[in-house]
Amino acid sequence: MATIGTRIEETGTLLRDAGGFSLRRDLGGRWKLDLYRVPVDHVEKRVRITGIVVGEGLVDVEVVAPEGTLARDLMAVCETGVSSDAKANT
Repeated sequence: MATIGTRIEETGTLLRDAGGFSLRRDLGGRWKLDLYRVPVDHVEKRVRITGIVVGEGLVDVEVVAPEGTLARDLMAVCETGVSSDAKANT
C-alpha cells in the first residue's frame, strides 16, 4: 500500500465496515475510508475514490464516484460536491 501523504485514485467496491466504510480494492486489499459525506447511494457498488493516505491503510477521501466517472468529472465533484449524474437528476 501507499505511504502517508500519497494521493491515490483507486477503484473497487464500497463496503460498510464496523460503523464506517472501506474500499475493497481491485488490486487486492482494503482501504479504510475517512469520509466527509456518507455515500449511501454507492454502498455495495463499484466506485472510484480520490484521496490522500493519512495513516496505515486509511484514506482521507475527497471524492467517491461511480466507477466509470472520468477524471475531469471527479475534479468537478471536488469543486462543487455534486456529480454530473446528480446534476442530471435534479
